[in-house]
Amino acid sequence: MNDFLKMDIFFIITTLVVLMLGIVVTLILFRVWRILGHVEDISRDIREESALLRSDVAQMRARIKTEGFKFAHIMSLFSSRIARFWDKKKSRKNGRESDA
Repeated sequence: MNDFLKMDIFFIITTLVVLMLGIVVTLILFRVWRILGHVEDISRDIREESALLRSDVAQMRARIKTEGFKFAHIMSLFSSRIARFWDKKKSRKNGRESDA
């Protein structure tokens, strides 16, 4: 076999491998980009929920300061959180159905 033919085969194979690796790396980076987008959405949701939780706790503290400690204050905090959770779950479910 001719040396030039061996070099041509080597460079063709090397070029194909580099192209395939480039495609694989591009696909991996695309998936990472999408995952980071989802992480950003999740962190935004957590930030919004923590702000709502802070306001609920502030309201509970204000009630405790004015009315004294009652078990009903704690129950109202949990009931508001549960109600907000169920409303959000329903709105997400309805949103998915309307998208379909």
